[in-house]
Amino acid sequence: MSVSPAGTTPLFDAVIHPPPRLQICGLLAAVDTMEFATVRDTVGVSDSVLSKHVKQLEEAGYVKASKATIASRQRTSLALTKDGRRAFDAHVAELRRITGA
Repeated sequence: MSVSPAGTTPLFDAVIHPPPRLQICGLLAAVDTMEFATVRDTVGVSDSVLSKHVKQLEEAGYVKASKATIASRQRTSLALTKDGRRAFDAHVAELRRITGA
């Protein structure tokens, strides 16, 4: 998360801002975890496109992907990290400030 030199004003987060990543973070902010397939279907992208965006969010420390075998099938769940939640909240606050909302 970026903050101003004074440390009080959240700044625009370029990692979160692209529409698919903003949607991913918005979905994950409302839950503890969500299955990869549910995120994919809700955002309306392919597996490979979602994987690319999730990887960028993971590299920033904003999202954690967990794999588990359920009923003989590999399932991937996604969750925002604490840093991810803070960054998303700060980004949304900055968008509200920019738009005067």
